[in-house]
Amino acid sequence: MSKTETIPAGYVRDARGRLVPQSMVKPIDQLRDQTIVSLVDQAKQLQGRLAEFKARAFTDIQAFVEASNEQYGVRVGGSKGNISLISFNGRYKVVRQIAEHIQFGEQLQAAKELIDECIRSWTEGSDDKVKALINEAFQVDKEGNVNTGRVLGLRRLAIDDASWNTAMRAIVDSIRVTGSKPYIRLYERVGDGEEYMPISLDLAAI
Repeated sequence: MSKTETIPAGYVRDARGRLVPQSMVKPIDQLRDQTIVSLVDQAKQLQGRLAEFKARAFTDIQAFVEASNEQYGVRVGGSKGNISLISFNGRYKVVRQIAEHIQFGEQLQAAKELIDECIRSWTEGSDDKVKALINEAFQVDKEGNVNTGRVLGLRRLAIDDASWNTAMRAIVDSIRVTGSKPYIRLYERVGDGEEYMPISLDLAAI
């Protein structure tokens, strides 16, 4: 069906693409259709406004960062890096975050083998919680990928072992940044509290 195709007066198109006389459509079905179409039209308008706001927010933040740097005679290329901006009265905070997408190279297999050697060499009385944490970190999802947060979290374990330290270096060497996604987060401090509450733009959180 072409986007420019017109529907004859007095007809509507059903889910199978057939033309149906509007008089044959039950009033409740017409009301359902009108309700849905109205909500979707409004949602699309909001979506467009949010897209415009997001683009303007990134542009305004980057312009401010450049203006701030220029007072020191510094010019910084690009818009990378996390930045927090707080209003003069401390009530509002705007955060720009750049989330990097990380994958692991072949060195991760070497790290897993070294970690397995650590587990085998430790005494039977070693902490089972650590073993469980390690095994869980290397579990793969349906696509065969490991959870990057869990794997990187292993580096925070304070374990004094040469093989373990080598494994941690292998994990670092295996990291591959495959892309990044920018986020804008807005916060407001309500009342006299110190905690900033997020200004949600997510329908499910409002």
